[in-house]
Amino acid sequence: MFIDLTLALQPKTIEKYEKQSALDKPEIDIDTLKKVLAGHFGTHLDNMKKAFPLEYFQRKAVVFDVHHVKGRDIGISDIDFAKIKKDMCIVFYTGCAEELGYGNAKYFQDHPQLSKELIDKLLDCKISLIAIDAAGIRRAKEHTPTDQMCADNNVFVIENICNLQALLENSKNGEFIANTYPANYIDVTGLQCRMVAQI
Repeated sequence: MFIDLTLALQPKTIEKYEKQSALDKPEIDIDTLKKVLAGHFGTHLDNMKKAFPLEYFQRKAVVFDVHHVKGRDIGISDIDFAKIKKDMCIVFYTGCAEELGYGNAKYFQDHPQLSKELIDKLLDCKISLIAIDAAGIRRAKEHTPTDQMCADNNVFVIENICNLQALLENSKNGEFIANTYPANYIDVTGLQCRMVAQI
């Protein structure tokens, strides 16, 4: 069984995102916006100009249901580290995609985030990927430096995934195989990608 975790986009979604970006950051010129849209729009992987290893295309994975965590960061005690093994893809279901919808200011600015302690412990586990149904694993000014720290530790962050309820309902103990296929660009910080769960 396969479940597509990739956000489905339409031209009107892109137009809405462009208008919202112009309102949020009017200082951004259209050329810069086009570069952002090229790699950081919809479901994408923040590679921070590093090559995506071919062996990362397929990874054992586990999804954690943390949608109940409200008013605070998602922390170490919210997931079961006994399920985490080296080289895995770790997925977080926050419910953000369903609750806020993709492409609006609230989705990008007020999304759930992982605590710094949780991110550090995940990196210590030598995993390969962190995926989340939100705009990032940290907000605002901490977003890019956190992605860079992860990439420096050979861990890549995949943002804006979806269909995690279906994944939880159909997988055994939240375990599955994550198939991730990013675009083959070089010298960019983000790569649009397709992510498909295999159960």
